[in-house]
Amino acid sequence: MPDSQLTLSVLTLSALQDTFAICRLDKDAQPPDWALRGSFCSITRTPEELSIVCPQINVPEGTKCDKGWRCLKVEGPLALSLTGILSSLATPLAQAGISVFAVSTYDTDYLMVKEKDVESAILVLSQEAHQVRTLDLEERGRDHERFD
Repeated sequence: MPDSQLTLSVLTLSALQDTFAICRLDKDAQPPDWALRGSFCSITRTPEELSIVCPQINVPEGTKCDKGWRCLKVEGPLALSLTGILSSLATPLAQAGISVFAVSTYDTDYLMVKEKDVESAILVLSQEAHQVRTLDLEERGRDHERFD
């Protein structure tokens, strides 16, 4: 099998603890300090917008955003030449009617799912043989099986 293909046996994901917001700022805006607080943020500039994903607790009132997202991190690092990673996750979620917002970095991928859908997303991904570590969800008082 060429190096650029992924053997889609099992991916391991971890649920991040925070609840996130996806924000839209003006295309000419500078990344604000509040966006950089916390252990995870993603900032993307395009000709149309400055898009920010960060813990929703940091987002000031009046900021255009969509709140209530949870983040599932694909454990990496993953080689940039691998293919099919997002597809193996997003396709079964889409088939289950679960919307995703994907963020990719040099080392790995992150899937944002609405907080109301996170338990269903974990179940769907687990049924696809992916392992989802949900320790922080358990700390929030929810009963999820933890896969090691």
